[in-house]
Amino acid sequence: MSTPQAQRAEVVSLGAAPTLRLRLGVFPGAALTAAAGALAVLALPPYSILLALPVAFSALYALLQGRRPAAAFALGYGFGLGYFGIGISWIAESFFIDAERFGWLAVPAVASLAAGLAIFPGLAAAVFTAFRVRGLFGAATFAACWMGAEWLRGHVLTGFPWNLAGYALADWDALRQPAAWIGSYGLSFLAVFAATIPVVMFGDRTRIGRLVPAAAFVVLVVGAWIAGQARLAAPAPAPPGVALRIVQGNVPQEDKWNAARRAEFVRRYLELSGRPGSFGVLLWPETAFPGYLDESPEALASIAARLPEGGVLLTGSPDREQVGGRTLYHNAIFAIDAGGRILAEYAKHHLVPFGEYVPFRGWLPIERLTEGLGDFASGPGPRTLAVGMAPLVGAAICYEAIFPGHVVDDAIRPDWIFNATNDAWFGSSMGPWQHLASARMRAVEEGLPMVRAANTGISAVIDALGRTQAQLGLGETGILDAPLPPALPRTLYAWAGDLTLPPLVLAALALAAVLDRAARRTGREYRRET
Repeated sequence: MSTPQAQRAEVVSLGAAPTLRLRLGVFPGAALTAAAGALAVLALPPYSILLALPVAFSALYALLQGRRPAAAFALGYGFGLGYFGIGISWIAESFFIDAERFGWLAVPAVASLAAGLAIFPGLAAAVFTAFRVRGLFGAATFAACWMGAEWLRGHVLTGFPWNLAGYALADWDALRQPAAWIGSYGLSFLAVFAATIPVVMFGDRTRIGRLVPAAAFVVLVVGAWIAGQARLAAPAPAPPGVALRIVQGNVPQEDKWNAARRAEFVRRYLELSGRPGSFGVLLWPETAFPGYLDESPEALASIAARLPEGGVLLTGSPDREQVGGRTLYHNAIFAIDAGGRILAEYAKHHLVPFGEYVPFRGWLPIERLTEGLGDFASGPGPRTLAVGMAPLVGAAICYEAIFPGHVVDDAIRPDWIFNATNDAWFGSSMGPWQHLASARMRAVEEGLPMVRAANTGISAVIDALGRTQAQLGLGETGILDAPLPPALPRTLYAWAGDLTLPPLVLAALALAAVLDRAARRTGREYRRET
């Protein structure tokens, strides 16, 4: 008969290498996993406390040992509630921009979104326990299930791949580089695999049984670091010699569409753009012009007067067109030359639910949060823009930059990516920092520099290795002059996308199985000899 202490923490074997197991009822266990999920947020930017990742995932993994899938789903769901309830709490701030109409929705909206997103960790936990595997093979299987759930989260119902587990490595130069080969989903696999190995290691009472997973952990982490360092140390191409100027107007969201102040905000952007300095490409953020720029010859002329000869402005602006007797509205980026001509246009294709359109509008009596006469219409997809003498540019508006493998036109590869965004909705919360981390990961995955113009920050110039070369902080008003970093050769992930994931997982599972078998065989021989 087990003692009460053994019922709470014991080692199980179930046909594989021993693994630490925490025995708690489903409800107290779910409360503990919720706390672990909240703790895991500290591993993500802007905190980047990397130790929080193995502590959080080890607790979840230990609690899942020996569970049936239904109970495991509850534990994984609890983890998701903590992870998303804290990790996306900044969304609540957007509802207080127009508090009179939407303030009451802040808490229900965040709670509902967290409850929906928590289904994916629940599924990962349930599927993992259905395999009934332990040891390093179990850790690799759990990491694969987690990665699969994140991939689903990034694609189901238009997708929301925010705060992928791999982003815990976003602030670590060398450790984020494997995303160039396996993307951010693959990086999540490696991060969760490494984070759960300690449970395997401490679950074995023999020296040999602990040595093998400990060695696997060291090889995994050090190997990723060495590979990343090698990529960082590789010779870089010469920069293209393009001078950028990013304008951060810092217009409060509650005033942005105030007709009485529209002229004031336009003057602010024009004044900042015209400050002394040399640049060839001028960048304004998402919806920087509070109106239909292509319908305002006066505004186009004022902009042209601030551009040098051969210069170009890339700016966000609403757009509208007549199609089949009805008006379609777009969230767009325009390229404007020094003659006031519109060279190219990009229409956002991945729209924000409830922010730019209301899904199931016929059933849901809910208004969208942004100003406008109707829902935005989506554009045809990623597009590369030719903008005068400047290098070819890929455009991504706002949260389009959070989608791995879907930010550039694969047919015509750009030389850099322009991310026009407006994070004023989220104040000084962790949201803009998390958004910046996503943009940095897209730069690594694609091997392309990412340049962000954000209304209230964080505007930044990011090189193709995900390093921030220049930055304007949250709440600052000003300009950022910096050279455009060079593009690197197309990465493996840019070539193959998520097709790199199955070989990664299969190789890890095979290696883990071999190491588990070797550890058990060595352990048996050691016990016979002693």
